[in-house]
Amino acid sequence: MTHGMRTDIHTNYVNGRGSWRDNAQRFALLPLRIFLGVTFIYAGLDKLTDSAFFHATGSGSIGEQMRGVRDISAIPALVDLALKSPTGFGYAIAFGELAVGIGTLIGLLARLAAVGGMLISLSLWLTVSWATEPYYLGNDLAYLMAWLPLVLAGASVFSVDAMLAARRRARGGLG
Repeated sequence: MTHGMRTDIHTNYVNGRGSWRDNAQRFALLPLRIFLGVTFIYAGLDKLTDSAFFHATGSGSIGEQMRGVRDISAIPALVDLALKSPTGFGYAIAFGELAVGIGTLIGLLARLAAVGGMLISLSLWLTVSWATEPYYLGNDLAYLMAWLPLVLAGASVFSVDAMLAARRRARGGLG
């Protein structure tokens, strides 16, 4: 007699395809994808609609924010590079967040979008959040780790990627 879980007695729940556990696994990353997608879209739109953000100087500007974290960041040279063109860097971050958020939310090039999200979160952690103590209060590190499952797994349900893969399979191609 072996001790373990019996896999032959699970009830089919959703459309008769797979057990409840199978479906839970299939949809497990969907809440994370929705959260990160909506959050990054919001962050990008928030920057794009803030009249002060794209200025090189002044309260609430990207330039002032970068000068404020330069000496406490892990990589001051990264901040110095961004300070050469704070307005351009601000637009790059805003449009990057928007692209990552949309790609993640609709599941279009989901792994690539997640890598973009990781890179944005990594750069923010190494600059803006680096000096936060204790480290776990800095949210950028948590975002960095939250992107990892989406980099590894992609968007397998309710996504443009899944729809395109199904279309390729239906035409006889490798999906």
